[in-house]
Amino acid sequence: MTYYGAKELAPSFRTVRDNTIKIAGEIPEDKYSFRPAEGCRTVAETLVHIAVMTRVPEQIHVVEHRSTLVGFDFFGLMGKLQAEVSTPRTKPQIIELLRTEGDKYAAILAGASEAFLAEQVEYPEGMEPRVKSRFEMMIAPKEHEMHHRAQLMVVERMLGITPHLTRHMEERVAAMRAAAQAGR
Repeated sequence: MTYYGAKELAPSFRTVRDNTIKIAGEIPEDKYSFRPAEGCRTVAETLVHIAVMTRVPEQIHVVEHRSTLVGFDFFGLMGKLQAEVSTPRTKPQIIELLRTEGDKYAAILAGASEAFLAEQVEYPEGMEPRVKSRFEMMIAPKEHEMHHRAQLMVVERMLGITPHLTRHMEERVAAMRAAAQAGR
């Protein structure tokens, strides 16, 4: 018995994507060109990168249903995705891209069977580990998004915005303190 499997994948991915969309909404559009340091993506580039990266596992596991990544044109796919990241978009367009790409990937996850997720995929020589389950590979976009979302939360702080997740936690702590004080 596993405690996290096919039925948990889509809802947990949706939660992460919903929080990313909230951050995208909180950052003013005139700050979408903000680059926290030389060599970093702008806010807009980071959000589009998050949105389109789900296309990698979609291509590998759904479109091609590969059992090996030997011979997979990773750099060709990444070139296409980088072109997407570089395409100018408005804030509403970026938020819509996050929503539509997120919905598409969540639907893929929702339709994944335990048997599909248990399948093994071979990596090219020199990569470790040499084999991963589809489950591990299909959950990776959520982990990837959480990494970049953390960057965006630091960017929010740099822009003088308290991230919504921090605000919500502060509200819960304040309510718990008030309840504890009232119970004394």
